[in-house]
Amino acid sequence: MYLFKKTDVKQEFSHLKTGFCALALLLIFSLTASADTDPANVPIGVNEHLGKTINMNYSFVDEHGDTVTIAELVDKPTVFSFVYYTCPGICSPLLSGLQESLNLVKLEPGRDFKVITISINEDEDHILAQEKKNNYFQRFDREFPEDQWHWLTGDLENINGITSEVGFAFERRGDDFAHSAALVVVSKDGKIARYLHGVDFNPFDLKMALLEAGEGRTGPTIAKVIKFCFSYDPEGRKYYFNFLRVTGSITLLFATVFFVMLIVKSKSKRAEG
Repeated sequence: MYLFKKTDVKQEFSHLKTGFCALALLLIFSLTASADTDPANVPIGVNEHLGKTINMNYSFVDEHGDTVTIAELVDKPTVFSFVYYTCPGICSPLLSGLQESLNLVKLEPGRDFKVITISINEDEDHILAQEKKNNYFQRFDREFPEDQWHWLTGDLENINGITSEVGFAFERRGDDFAHSAALVVVSKDGKIARYLHGVDFNPFDLKMALLEAGEGRTGPTIAKVIKFCFSYDPEGRKYYFNFLRVTGSITLLFATVFFVMLIVKSKSKRAEG
């Protein structure tokens, strides 16, 4: 019978480890080499960049005709929407869904958040942006300061810049654009906190996203409780009540209280004895 020496086993293991590492590196290299990194070939849709701090130096023209940078506008948690104002498709439902949610959300525009809508069509101007803004502001049942929802237009370079930052990929097809529908919520520092997909936005989901973007500063105590009790489901893209987290915490609290009571009771008996 042949007996392996300890050095033989170590050598065999070393060879296997080296071979495995080489294979892994080869696989990673091949995947990297085959990956399509050309921005022009990025599929239409939204590639989420959660946690990324966006470059806010891009400049646009607001609905009044003034040139502004994103950095000048974002001074609190901000909701971004990307549309084009002559859109015959999902842009109007998205803006309607956003306006309806803003009408009901239990936060104060100007104090807790603001909104920025950017046209992805470089041919549109601030006059059209103002007309579009007027249409949606007529629908508010609450007081919503006009300077807390900016409607922007810009050139292709700045449009491509900001949409690339947030992962919003679109394609021009003649006079129309193929694109997705989503809101992007960022902090006052430009950090992407949440994406809300679709054209129908639950006011509670929007509130939670803004609270996350503000890191609880819009309502410190209640915000922390809400954020603790609810978790975000990236698949369903909704907030759900985290039953296990809450019940687990309550159980732990009761166990701690019970344990402390036992200790106090035990010390009391010793003192009496």
